[in-house]
Amino acid sequence: MEQNHETPPITHLSSTQPISSEDRRRLIVAILIAVLLLVLIVVAAYFLLTAETSTTSKIRDVFIIFMALESLVIGAALFILMIQLAILINLLQNEIKPILHSTNDTVNTLRGTVTFLSDNLVEPVIKLNEYLAGFKRLIDLLKPGKR
Repeated sequence: MEQNHETPPITHLSSTQPISSEDRRRLIVAILIAVLLLVLIVVAAYFLLTAETSTTSKIRDVFIIFMALESLVIGAALFILMIQLAILINLLQNEIKPILHSTNDTVNTLRGTVTFLSDNLVEPVIKLNEYLAGFKRLIDLLKPGKR
C-alpha cells in the first residue's frame, strides 16, 4: 500500500546572491519615485500653508492631504501583504506539504525495516547468544578441575 509521490525540486533561496543590474535599476527607480513624492508633499504643504486663507483652514487642508496620502500608503502595504500571504500559502501547499508527506513515507518505511530486522535478525542472534552462554556454563560445570 505504498504510494509513490513525486516531490517538486527544492529551490534554495540564498541571501548571498548578487543583485542583478535589472534589480538595481528597479530599486533606484523606486527610491527616486519615493524621493520625488516626498518633495511634492513638502512643496504642496508649503504652498498650502502660505496661501492667504485662515490658519485653521490651512491646517485642516494639510491634515486632510496627509491623511489621504497615509491611507494610500496603508492600502499599498495591505496589497503587498496580501500578495506575500498568497505566495506563502502557495509555498506551503506545493512545496512543504509534499516534503512532509515524503518524510512521513520514509519514516513509515524505516519503522517497517526496523521491525523486520528486530524480528528476523536481532532476536535470533540474542537467543543464540543465550543458548551459547548456557552451553558454556554447562561445559564449565562439567569440567573437572577448576571450580
